[in-house]
Amino acid sequence: MFSMFNFQQLLSAFIVLFAVIDIIGSIPIIINLKEQGRGVHAGKATLISMALLIVFFYGGDMLLRLFGVDISSFAVAGAFIIFLLSLEMLLDVEIFRNQGPIREATLIPLVFPLVAGAGTFTTLLTLRAEYAAVNILIALLLNMAWVFFVIKMTARIEHFLGKGGVYIIRKFFGIILLAISVKLFVTNITHLIQGN
Repeated sequence: MFSMFNFQQLLSAFIVLFAVIDIIGSIPIIINLKEQGRGVHAGKATLISMALLIVFFYGGDMLLRLFGVDISSFAVAGAFIIFLLSLEMLLDVEIFRNQGPIREATLIPLVFPLVAGAGTFTTLLTLRAEYAAVNILIALLLNMAWVFFVIKMTARIEHFLGKGGVYIIRKFFGIILLAISVKLFVTNITHLIQGN
């Protein structure tokens, strides 16, 4: 497994997941949840998110086969999702709305959809079309460590960065995400065309 380790792939996968999860951009939401008196548990949220994402990472292929969808087709669809996520970050619009009925803050909206949402699930399988599993899993583990740290230290991080700092980081990673979505689309649409 570790013979497939590639630092460049690890770094790319880390950046993509970092931008999609966007826990820095979620700081105002987390603070708002805490101010409302809703329980936010960093450890619990991180462990549940990690478990969900790993299960989907390994079980997602089987799910796709069940519906007769190949990984390149899913990656093209994933590229569209990542593209829309980047537009949310760049244009300050809400495309993906959370309209679920559950009110417990650690699970909803923190675990789903903020950390382990549709965008993250899609991104994991999309990355599998390009990178070795070991590199994606290490990148995911590093991101989960970062998620834990940010949730635990939310107020201090916002105080350190300021609202302007959080805003700038969100815009920067929106641009990165947009470029990555274009790359994933071009690479996988080429595979699909060549396959036909």
